[in-house]
Amino acid sequence: MFRYRTDRSSLSRAITLSEVVFHSVVRSIRSKHHNAFFALGMNIIQAVMFVMFFYFMFTVLGMRGAAIRGDFLLYMMSGVFLFMTHTKTVGAVVGAEGPSSPMMQHAPMNTTIAILSAAIGALYVQVLSMLIILFIYHVAFTPIQIEEPIPAFGMLLLGWASGAAIGLVLYVLKPWMPGLIGIISTVYQRSNMLFSGKMVLANTLPGNMLPLFIWNPLFHVIDQARGYIFINYNPHVTWWEYTAWLALVFFVLGLMGEFYTRRAVSLSWSARR
Repeated sequence: MFRYRTDRSSLSRAITLSEVVFHSVVRSIRSKHHNAFFALGMNIIQAVMFVMFFYFMFTVLGMRGAAIRGDFLLYMMSGVFLFMTHTKTVGAVVGAEGPSSPMMQHAPMNTTIAILSAAIGALYVQVLSMLIILFIYHVAFTPIQIEEPIPAFGMLLLGWASGAAIGLVLYVLKPWMPGLIGIISTVYQRSNMLFSGKMVLANTLPGNMLPLFIWNPLFHVIDQARGYIFINYNPHVTWWEYTAWLALVFFVLGLMGEFYTRRAVSLSWSARR
């Protein structure tokens, strides 16, 4: 009935928040399948199937000469890994539990923790899948060489952050127009199949086709990542700063919208979904 409120230090609150986020991440990962190893295995299989599909398509169409000189499979994997990290993060954040979810009735759960756990859970699964695939490829097939691994991994994190930012904006708009946002989210994720640049090199695109790709933040980070992975490729028409600034702007807009939406929350919203 009554309880005493005790003032805690900033460190104590940070530890409590980290613990809640950790358990929420575990819950978000296990929500896709009861067996976490099976969920990870399915993600690995999906990534391998993407790589093999594009490998055979490039081979059949005779487009391997348009790729970067070097390991062709590493070229394909560089695009697929960033594509999956970005799109999976967008989907995970958009699908995170909203302010009217029953889970929000359990303190200290809130929408911030739900968003964080969805984004971190998506990153964890994608990074672990990437490391396992690269390890198997390195040991069983041919040694891989990444010229600048730390900046290349930074591009992966930037692709993840931009996906989380875009997903956050769609997440805060979802309670107001759930049907439309569901369509927009699906269209954006599907459009990245063509306009993410995972199958093409930005430097080789003709000028009339470049506007179809240049708007996409994922296109920039994939091209920049390949510049760090391969020694003989230097990106000229993409900038990672574009993706960083876009992610920052979307984060600010998303946080403002989340604060407003949380104040206007109504239980009747859940009935409209």
